[in-house]
Amino acid sequence: MKKLVRRYRSWKHGRKFAVVGRGCRFQGKELEVDGHVELGERVKIRNNVILRTNGDGRICIGDRTGISYYCYLEATKCIQVGRFTGIAEFTVIRDTNHLVFGTTEHWRLTPHIAEPIVIGDAVMITSRCYIGPGVAIGDGAVVAPGSFVTKDIAPFEVWGGNPARKMGHRTKGPVAASMRKRYSALLDAMDTSDTPHRQALSAIAAAADEGVNRAAEERDRLLEEFGITTHAAAGSSEA
Repeated sequence: MKKLVRRYRSWKHGRKFAVVGRGCRFQGKELEVDGHVELGERVKIRNNVILRTNGDGRICIGDRTGISYYCYLEATKCIQVGRFTGIAEFTVIRDTNHLVFGTTEHWRLTPHIAEPIVIGDAVMITSRCYIGPGVAIGDGAVVAPGSFVTKDIAPFEVWGGNPARKMGHRTKGPVAASMRKRYSALLDAMDTSDTPHRQALSAIAAAADEGVNRAAEERDRLLEEFGITTHAAAGSSEA
């Protein structure tokens, strides 16, 4: 019976997307898809998720990425999410916002800021986060619960807070050294050699460790594609 339900939901919800990769799973009755949304292979989406685009906007989700309960993604330009990334419950990702500074007009009458958002591979976005216009989040980064992100995050960095600030790096610096010392036995006992897609994950980690923010490079390419000269998330990756 459960298999029949899964097949029915795959058929019912799969029809809502512009592109659906193989093996995508929709784990819930309610899923709103409004506009151009593309899914890679084996994407998992839980209940009560809203994916919405305006005009020529698009949302593209990479292979084996998961979106949890009650997440809301809205794009006027583009939201691009990489492979193996997790977006936890109640997170909002919007590439558009009202320009309320510099004017006394009612907020409904103010112009919109719309800039593409790019989230890299193997990123962990935890519960109740907000990701704003123009943000690029590098491979392997982690965003702590309840964070309000308006600036770029470099690969392997951990950010948190409102507004979000850099808390540390996953492998470098005093925080990483302290955590490695405290949990050395746990880390030494961890065996991930048989993890599925080990080669792909290792390649992502190696690129992230070099510090090149491929998400930011892709975001910059999209800014040029859309002819956007101002950039809302400029001056980022600072502690």
